[in-house]
Amino acid sequence: MENMIEIRWHGRGGQGAKTASQLLADAAFMDGKFIQSFPEYGPERSGAPITAYNRISEERCSIHSNIYEPDYVVVVDETLLESVDVTSGLKKEGAIVINSSKKASDLRPLLRGYEGKVFTIDAATISRKHLGGYFPNTPMLAAIVAVSGCVEKKKFLDDMKVSYQHKFAKKPQVVEGNLNCLAEAMEEVKE
Repeated sequence: MENMIEIRWHGRGGQGAKTASQLLADAAFMDGKFIQSFPEYGPERSGAPITAYNRISEERCSIHSNIYEPDYVVVVDETLLESVDVTSGLKKEGAIVINSSKKASDLRPLLRGYEGKVFTIDAATISRKHLGGYFPNTPMLAAIVAVSGCVEKKKFLDDMKVSYQHKFAKKPQVVEGNLNCLAEAMEEVKE
């Protein structure tokens, strides 16, 4: 299907990969796109590897399966690089975005021969700075938007402001930190 972006998320239970996938779907939907967001679980416990998926398209999508050949992969926990084949099926024309303080060139040997673009972002430092704790999903969400271009950056930030104001209606003090986290992450993701 033309004009469709497929994204696969790899994380561990409790890191927010599924939530980030859902927030990306919300932002794309608010941008007028057709969307899918769904998780795949193994043992449902905190810390166990999980996979989540997004399909974002300009037209209705009738595909309802896991994503086996994604355009983009997001790795929320770099320790998964040693135990999960995160680049399986990843299109060479696409990219992988990894939560790491290391340079992409340092991580490439762990990517099982993947030849496409590799981006990194230190989601831990950014989330601690703006959110006061380790919440890697927020900066990883912004990083994949910046890398994939699936939603225009300013529109994404505007839509996320509305989403966060609704989501955190009883805790409005956290909205600004989340928005600052998103904005910084969009600038800090590096190839």
